[in-house]
Amino acid sequence: MTDAALPIASPPIARIQKRADFLACAKAAYCARGAVLIQARRRDENLLVRVGFTATKRIGGAVERNRAKRRLREAARRILPELAHPGFDYVFIARGGVTTREWPRLLDDVKSALLRLAADRDRPHMTGQAPP
Repeated sequence: MTDAALPIASPPIARIQKRADFLACAKAAYCARGAVLIQARRRDENLLVRVGFTATKRIGGAVERNRAKRRLREAARRILPELAHPGFDYVFIARGGVTTREWPRLLDDVKSALLRLAADRDRPHMTGQAPP
């Protein structure tokens, strides 16, 4: 069997549940696209990917916030296995319009935000010194 025929294993995904982990992600890199803001934080060398979801009261009442988080959970379930980086925590924050945004556009928002975070993660950072 060739390498192209082997299935690619996605990293295991767990949920972020502790407030301290959400607060740590709040200090990390983020990207806002459309109706979603995603924060990504490198945790350690553990291969586990963790994800959390939040919606503030600005989104609406409890029913609207729950609907927003359900939509974000489903989008993450579909997209994170292919775009998540092992050893990272991701927090999805609902923004205005997340409950009314068309499903394909919401998926595009999530995908483009994750791609941008990955590009920023892979880009070398300037250290103030000229390259050798």
